[in-house]
Amino acid sequence: MENIPRVRITIEAAAVVDQLREKHGELMFHQSGGCCDGSSPMCYPKGEFMVGSSDVWLGEVAGCDFYMAKDQFEFWKHTELTIDITKGRGASFSLEIPLGLRFVTKSRVFSYEESQNLVETHSGEHRSAAA
Repeated sequence: MENIPRVRITIEAAAVVDQLREKHGELMFHQSGGCCDGSSPMCYPKGEFMVGSSDVWLGEVAGCDFYMAKDQFEFWKHTELTIDITKGRGASFSLEIPLGLRFVTKSRVFSYEESQNLVETHSGEHRSAAA
């Protein structure tokens, strides 16, 4: 069994990422831990949100690094996250908000077999240095 990604993105959400990338350049995601719009995936220009040793790199979606705080990851480490898009304005600083859209995270628990083959995570500080 190949390595199972911890985070995925829908085709519709990836199309919005492409649209945002055209306007803002390289992008990144950070899963919000409850500030502003609850627990939402936040999209920023790459480097605008400072990641460090208190963040975990979960993988890439639509060519964007995806991070989450370590303490939040402890609660979500057994779940696959899927980034989707929906109509409506969230109360966040994420780049899609002016479009009248917002990214949302959907989750499901990994099966035992999947959990044995997950993509390795890295501390945000380690990933930033490697990037």
